Amino acid sequence: MEKWERIPSDSVLEKTAAALKQNGIEASVASNGGEALKRLLSLIPPGAQVMNMTSATLDSIGAIKEVVDSGKFDSVRNRFAKMDPKAQAREMRQLGAAPEVAIGSVHAVTQDGKVLVVSASGSQLPAYAYGAPKVIWVVGAQKIVKDFNEGLKRIEEEVFPWRTRAPAKCMAWVQASTSSWSSTRNSSRGACT
Repeated sequence: MEKWERIPSDSVLEKTAAALKQNGIEASVASNGGEALKRLLSLIPPGAQVMNMTSATLDSIGAIKEVVDSGKFDSVRNRFAKMDPKAQAREMRQLGAAPEVAIGSVHAVTQDGKVLVVSASGSQLPAYAYGAPKVIWVVGAQKIVKDFNEGLKRIEEEVFPWRTRAPAKCMAWVQASTSSWSSTRNSSRGACT
């Protein structure tokens, strides 16, 4: 098994969940993807405006299909599909940046309760950091790392190679517990600020 696919022990899972709570992030541990989906859906009020961020984790548990196709929620993605990106780009950015509920995932969680997120476009960062009143992350246990430096290493070795298969405007991380920002990658098309 590769390094970044290892599942930590139950004691590390519980320690990490407790550290997240100490840092102001409610956390619980689900035993499988089905349970994680049930918990996620129980946290979203019926009819809520929901922006599902691009996430392999959400897709793997069926959350994207549930949010977009079930009719139980006001899907921002469904609104996007009816909008003209050229004429309504600003409105689309506003909807994505400040939905009632943002759901997604993160790319590393430290055992002391810090969260690291990378983004190809930066589009989910405003919602995660301040725009959405409610942010819900579903995170695979394999994303738990010892500390911040190991989180950056996971991003460099596991996430960037996967993410860079698609065009990237920039890669950035946010430490959600303190909302501090730093650019870790820039492309020739522009820099993150």
